[in-house]
Amino acid sequence: MKRRKFIQNTGMAGGFALLQTPILSAANAFVFKDFPVVRVSESERKFKSRSVEAAISEFNKKVPDKELGWLFHNCFPNTLDTTVTYTEISGVPDTYIITGDIDAMWLRDSSAQVWPYLQFADEDKTIQKMIAGLIHRQTRCILKDPYANAFYNDPDKRGEWAEDNTEMLPGVHERKYEIDSLCYPIRLAFHYWKSTGDTSPFDEHWKMAMRNILKVFREQQQKEGPGSYAFQRVTGRGSDTRAMDGRGYPVKPVGLICSAFRPSDDATVFSFLIPSNVFAVTSLKQAAQMVSEIMNDEVLSGELRTLAVEVAEAVQKYGTTDHEKYGRIYAYEVDGYGNKLLMDDANVPSLLSLPYLEPELAKDPVYLNTRKFVWSEDNPFFFKGKIAEGIGGPHIGMDMIWPMAITMYGLTSDEPSEIKKCIQMLKATHGDTGFMHESFHKDDPKNFTRSWFAWTNTLFGEFLWKTYQQNPELLK
Repeated sequence: MKRRKFIQNTGMAGGFALLQTPILSAANAFVFKDFPVVRVSESERKFKSRSVEAAISEFNKKVPDKELGWLFHNCFPNTLDTTVTYTEISGVPDTYIITGDIDAMWLRDSSAQVWPYLQFADEDKTIQKMIAGLIHRQTRCILKDPYANAFYNDPDKRGEWAEDNTEMLPGVHERKYEIDSLCYPIRLAFHYWKSTGDTSPFDEHWKMAMRNILKVFREQQQKEGPGSYAFQRVTGRGSDTRAMDGRGYPVKPVGLICSAFRPSDDATVFSFLIPSNVFAVTSLKQAAQMVSEIMNDEVLSGELRTLAVEVAEAVQKYGTTDHEKYGRIYAYEVDGYGNKLLMDDANVPSLLSLPYLEPELAKDPVYLNTRKFVWSEDNPFFFKGKIAEGIGGPHIGMDMIWPMAITMYGLTSDEPSEIKKCIQMLKATHGDTGFMHESFHKDDPKNFTRSWFAWTNTLFGEFLWKTYQQNPELLK
């Protein structure tokens, strides 16, 4: 990789400086020969972790591919470096995490951004407190409005979407109801508890948040009508608003849960979004276990489990279909009337990502058939170009591949050739910036969207670290 190429294309926060020789400083901060410094300087980093820095040092000492080492050094700590605001309120941790280039905290993104650091939480108390603070903050958000997907740090702020036709409260950035926005905080909380044994974030407020989630999911089964939620926006982008007076196209109540929007923040076509319903099954079971074992509330636990069973059965009955080429596969969206949308979107949860969220599905024959379908040109949002192949979605448009999807294909694979291919594609498509992006054109990695998207950076770091731990020979 030539330095002049990076000079032309790098514009990250914090700038860069070219250095002639590689060194390892006392602070374990790598500098790379022939690669610019694009990671923010140590003095400007918003949150620091010794265990994360130790992982970066170990990776770079052991992995011979210097460009991968440079990318890992830049991407893995990006959430910590640039998006975390950590404080304590009367001694209780409180963490606000922006998604990157938007000053708002998404319940989904914030959970996913810190997920790769959870493996260090037991040994690194700074990481543990930071994640505990995020759990506390997410609890308050869910209590404020469980239908909202993104929030401001200032509880009184009214932002750019304050005039949306929905029940917008101060402090809410956006009120696009998405199933996964309520599942991700449960996933984070459950694995935080399992990783650390710490139950301090799980108080009566947290249990109230679980009740809110249960109430929303029940209401959005729409057994008694469309419910209280509606959303409309004045926009020239059709996927940014909802049809039918803000309630979406009708569904037949069959036990599935409606999601007004996808994890891309695009409106669903058919409101029963299957990957998010699968995610809800796992999350409801996790919440039930926590409520039982931590809170000793068997009534609430039983209600959560009952809903999980109902949704799981409905997914198998209504969320699958027979494809003439691939056999039995999961649909992306259905409406309960028999209409099905066959596609996949790059954002997680996706059909591709199901084993990442529920490992038991890794060997599920229906998933394996679905995996072949979504990673093919039979999926209308799978693109294959001169430099890479992968899944995109309506959010950005045709021919734009999302690094998140390539990373997820690798994270959900146990085939060394697939994993290595994904790493090589990601290495070749950072657009000479040293970071991952929201999307890039299938034929031109320098044509990309979002230069600062912390989730996809950290996710790529998670993929490299997992590969280093399990298949280090693939990094040569």
